[in-house]
Amino acid sequence: MVFRSEEMCLVQLFLQSGSEYDCISELGELGLVEFRDLNPSVSSFQRRFASEIKRCDEMERILGYLLREIQKAKIAIPGEDDGPLAPPPRQVLEIMEQLQRLEMELCEVAKNKEKLQRNLRELTEYTHMLKITRTFIHSRSRHEALGPQYEEFPTVETGSVTGCTGMQRLGAKLGFISGLIQRVKVEAFERMLWRVCKGYTILSYTEVDESLADLDTGEIGKSVVFLISFWGDQIRQKVQKICDCYHCHLYPHPENDDERADVLDSLRIRIQDLNNVGQDDYLRQVLQKAAESAYSWVVQVKKMKAIYHILNLCSFDVTNKCLIAEVWCPVSDLTNLRGALEEGSRKGDATVPSFVNRIPSSDTPPTLLRTNKFTSGFQSIVEAYGVGDYREVSPAPYTIITFPFLFAVMFGDLGHGTVMSLFALWMVLMEKKQKKKRSGNEIWATFFSGRYIILMMGLFSIYTGLIYNDCFSKSLNIFGSGWSIKPMFANQHWTNKTVQSNSLLTLDPNVSGVFSGPYPFGIDPIWNMAVNRLSFLNSYKMKMSVIIGVIHMSFGVVLSVFNHLHFQQKFSVYLVFLPELLFLLCLFGYLVFMIVYKWLVFSARESSQAPSILIHFINMFVMQGNDITPLYPGQVYIPAWVAFFTLFLSIKLRFCLLSQGYERVRRVSEDDGSITSTCDDDEEEGVDGLTIREFDFADVLLHQAIHTIEFCLGCISNTASYLRLWALSLAHKILYHHVKLKTN
Repeated sequence: MVFRSEEMCLVQLFLQSGSEYDCISELGELGLVEFRDLNPSVSSFQRRFASEIKRCDEMERILGYLLREIQKAKIAIPGEDDGPLAPPPRQVLEIMEQLQRLEMELCEVAKNKEKLQRNLRELTEYTHMLKITRTFIHSRSRHEALGPQYEEFPTVETGSVTGCTGMQRLGAKLGFISGLIQRVKVEAFERMLWRVCKGYTILSYTEVDESLADLDTGEIGKSVVFLISFWGDQIRQKVQKICDCYHCHLYPHPENDDERADVLDSLRIRIQDLNNVGQDDYLRQVLQKAAESAYSWVVQVKKMKAIYHILNLCSFDVTNKCLIAEVWCPVSDLTNLRGALEEGSRKGDATVPSFVNRIPSSDTPPTLLRTNKFTSGFQSIVEAYGVGDYREVSPAPYTIITFPFLFAVMFGDLGHGTVMSLFALWMVLMEKKQKKKRSGNEIWATFFSGRYIILMMGLFSIYTGLIYNDCFSKSLNIFGSGWSIKPMFANQHWTNKTVQSNSLLTLDPNVSGVFSGPYPFGIDPIWNMAVNRLSFLNSYKMKMSVIIGVIHMSFGVVLSVFNHLHFQQKFSVYLVFLPELLFLLCLFGYLVFMIVYKWLVFSARESSQAPSILIHFINMFVMQGNDITPLYPGQVYIPAWVAFFTLFLSIKLRFCLLSQGYERVRRVSEDDGSITSTCDDDEEEGVDGLTIREFDFADVLLHQAIHTIEFCLGCISNTASYLRLWALSLAHKILYHHVKLKTN
């Protein structure tokens, strides 16, 4: 049923051991039932199929790793029109082994690739270091060639004949340490060398022209090549410790130019070999092979995990040979439920077939509303505000009309509606291809899931755009305007001097022939030229929004009578439905009456004498306004009577509901002779299994008072909320009017 939720029943399933997996799989494919948890006191880790669920979690982890690697390689995952079925239990271990083997292979390839890339980065850094440090050694002037340096050898004395320093005479040996460091660490590294080594070092550094990848993280950044000259092994140890602290990449420094040239040649050959030996092609082949089955594996593992979760909700009989499950199922689908169990028993090769037993229940069943691809979007809008009670009238079918129409009232434009309709129509026609692509873009997925809503909104916007006579903020003169300026000249109201001396002129509809009649469809295009067009449209759209809002709310109240009749609550029709409807119509229905009456009675000649509807409506509540011109004869007495009648009716019928509820409980209690005295003080059980709670007058009085206040305030606030239709329509009109002026 479309207009009301499905009738549900509680069913007990007896699943034979060995075929329970296949039976649950068949039920899952049909999507007919909702399972109840028969083991609420048992933790998830202590349930019977916890190990199987853990295995599924492990397979999901491996699949997540595979999907991430496939996404990194930018390989498309082919989809299928129909998802695969859950794998039989005997194939679970086979799928697990395939996934584990594939994970090990990918991990090994990834490790080898990472090692090769690290070696390549090390060789590249070493090459840059050799090329740059060569300039430090062969510079004509050490102090000019070296960068910022600290050089202080207090005991150095150069020999005049031998050219040896004092450090050499003491047996110290000159050494070099070279490597690379991150650019941001150079200043701190330089200060640390000066403080620790007391100036017995010479630091030279130059920034590498191109950005290099970090050895550990692979991030691209700026690096600096440095060369440290020092005397003695003690200084060497200190320098090496400092380099380790700052995570420097140290490389051996050649003794002479010939050795440097040999090292550069060998590095060039090794870099070329590493580039040729890259394993990207092999890794891509492995990922492409995995991508062919990735979609099937993901669906199968999800279904398999869901089956074991459902099996954990079941309980075993005393013999441990049969699983017992309780499910909610639509009454109309009981035949399909039995067929699914028969098919599952056949696949599981069970000797005893599984069967169904319908059991009575006093619990409230879940609400089931069947949808299709067209109505699912509108049902989602309704469920965003809450799910209706069991067997209540569903507002979703009416939302198919009201939601797009209210949108079109706010954004009525023929051009914009056409663009929306064409875009939505394209999505509808291409829906099969788009479903296969399964885009991960969340915004696009939202648009695509609401394609039918957008299509309806576009079509309704075209309709209201024709009524507003608005197409990209331009009017369409299809039938010719009903206004004419010729009678203004013919009757001597205007002359050539009048036209020349006035920049703005007003057409008077009271002059015969100026207004020949209304535009055949929509608003006359002459209003697009009028200075007061916004004032005219504001009044028109504001009153139209109130009328639409009152009609919409009244329709919602009328729908409640179908619920009262369906649940055989006839007293609610008289004591709930009628007070709500009369309150709504006596107040806001009266407001709509005044709007329509003013439109029909007051002509253009009498419009200046027409009273304000808003002032009359406010005076109706404050019981004032006798000195204001009435809208119609006898209006002075009617507003006070309407307000008094509405207040009296709401209070009177609410208290009638209290007394009626009290009498109903008392009558049932007196007629039922099987009520036992062993029941609790708060509730008693009758012969039919019904629970009759003690009638608490104060509790019901408070509940009805809150409900009455809530409904009355809700009517006022909701009516005011419908003015947003007018406000957004006005904003839409002004926005595109300003855009048009700027473009012109």
